[in-house]
Amino acid sequence: MVFDKVAAMIANQLKAAPEKVTREARLVEDLGADSANVMVLIMDIEDQFNMQVDDSAITTLKTVGDVVDYIEANAK
Repeated sequence: MVFDKVAAMIANQLKAAPEKVTREARLVEDLGADSANVMVLIMDIEDQFNMQVDDSAITTLKTVGDVVDYIEANAK
């Protein structure tokens, strides 16, 4: 369920084909995100999942799976 929401958010924001948004897909290298995209995505995740993403964690979120795992571990 978390993956489906995150995948839809990423595909929409990055204008990426939904089938390219897999757990293994890298945000920057595979999906074309830049630092501004990542920041907007983080803000969207915070709103959508009612959570705060630690600044120190942002640099560790390299793949879609990393983002999903972070949300599952930290969402209230």
